[in-house]
Amino acid sequence: MSYDDGNIFARILRGEIPCDKVYENDHALAFRDIAPKAPTHVLVIPRGPYETLHEFAEKGSDAELAGWVRAMAAVARAEEVTEGGYRATVNNGRHGNQEVPHVHAHIVGGRQLGGAPRG
Repeated sequence: MSYDDGNIFARILRGEIPCDKVYENDHALAFRDIAPKAPTHVLVIPRGPYETLHEFAEKGSDAELAGWVRAMAAVARAEEVTEGGYRATVNNGRHGNQEVPHVHAHIVGGRQLGGAPRG
């Protein structure tokens, strides 16, 4: 797998494209989705060059992984969706409908969400 450093998220990380930043730490950046599916729809990306979740899990450092997960939790708190609930989704690869080849989580909430398996 060869990381495409010209993808839109890599360009956002380098400051070449602006974003509506919600949160950042040493290992992650969170910003509002440009086509939100709910009142809260924030993307959380690691700062490292990882294309998929399994690549990030295999190659990312413990600090990077923890920083990314903590960023997701901080976003949910900041967006005030923890009490009512929210969805944290990671799409992987073509079959998983991943649109940008940089691992990212969607934090979606602010209303009742449908379409996901219950359990």
